[in-house]
Amino acid sequence: MEYRRLGASGLKVPALSFGAGTFGGSGPLFGAWGNSDAKEARRLVDICLEAGVNLFDTADVYSNGASEEVLGEAIKGRRDAVLISTKTSLPMGDGPSDYGSSRSRLIRSVDAALKRLGTDYIDLLQLHAFDAAAPIEEVLSTLDDLVRSGKLRYVGVSNFSGWQVMKSLGLAEKHGYPRYVAHQVYYSLVGRDYEWELMPLGLDQGVGALVWSPLGWGRLTGKIRRGQPLPEKSRLHDTASFGPPVEDELLYRVVDALETVSAETGKTVPQVAINWLLRRPTVSSVIIGARNEEQLRQNLGAVGWALTPEQIKALDDASTVTAPYPYFPYRRQEALPGSTRRRSDAANLPPSRDVAEGDRGGRRAWSASFIFAPQGVGALCETTPSGRFAAISPSRGRLAVPPLNAARTHHPPSATRWARLASGAYRSPNAAGHRVWSSRIR
Repeated sequence: MEYRRLGASGLKVPALSFGAGTFGGSGPLFGAWGNSDAKEARRLVDICLEAGVNLFDTADVYSNGASEEVLGEAIKGRRDAVLISTKTSLPMGDGPSDYGSSRSRLIRSVDAALKRLGTDYIDLLQLHAFDAAAPIEEVLSTLDDLVRSGKLRYVGVSNFSGWQVMKSLGLAEKHGYPRYVAHQVYYSLVGRDYEWELMPLGLDQGVGALVWSPLGWGRLTGKIRRGQPLPEKSRLHDTASFGPPVEDELLYRVVDALETVSAETGKTVPQVAINWLLRRPTVSSVIIGARNEEQLRQNLGAVGWALTPEQIKALDDASTVTAPYPYFPYRRQEALPGSTRRRSDAANLPPSRDVAEGDRGGRRAWSASFIFAPQGVGALCETTPSGRFAAISPSRGRLAVPPLNAARTHHPPSATRWARLASGAYRSPNAAGHRVWSSRIR
């Protein structure tokens, strides 16, 4: 098992982690996921630990706390061998203090989670939703108190928007509160919205992604195919309305590509889909779920091998969608004003690598729309001869990540240092970490 730093923190997590939403499942959603009791959960935890998977993710809202209780029973006697990630903020009742991230709610929620889990500390607590009614300073100061008391080790969020994460990080830095090091996000070959804004933010701010539903809410299992009805036993009959929507044509296009790569590699469709995610920047860990031992062992087969660049490109191309505003205008234009790039050259560039090159005052000047975007993962940044400009070029496989001390300046070092994005993880060449740098010549 490969271990990666969780964002810019010192915590190392496995590339695959286990989602305990199937533990103690009840109700129309969680019951459809699975309902492992303590005995079966203990067996699944055994298999995870044997494979090097030591991070287990749950939430207080999963089956009204039952998931945390079963997980606590399953890890009893081996707490030091595991990492526990749980979440809070979603409603646990109908009362005015049964939801949100106010000071009183967070303190009560953490104490209740500790009791259910049978432990005296939580390795990672994530806010399950942004609470617009609670002042961010109140939320952060409460988390700070909980960290200082020893009840929490690290803090993160789940399903936040870009501005919500960034504002929180800014206030945390201003007041010296713990920074969010993790963002639990939906990300899959049929749901790449994470890449537009949250991924660049994660790269810049050192926030690692914990990916939930890597198989697109159960759609990338290999059982759904073009021209065939939904399998009779598919849980999508009961749960599709709870999850992120996917257009049929996109789904079938991705499934066709997955089946081709599956045949080439000898791996299953889910294994290919998860392996693709493990190659993406900012991804610290992909959360896998399983209702039984067979499913778990199959998902564990997503590591220990690598897709070829050609296979990655095929999956990238199949999962490409139109960029949302404000990104799409720059993907559609063939070249920016003053460009000398030929129409045919611009047409051959993927939409996320729209780049223009011109000549200003005898020196080469680049103009790039974005440092990072879908289909442009691994683009190459370049400086002008004057050393004042970094931009995307249509090269594949690398991303410019100059040293931290140049992260927010228009004067990068004369020799730009490159960080190769190996295995999809953001890996910094030095202990200080790196940030994406970009600017535009005026």
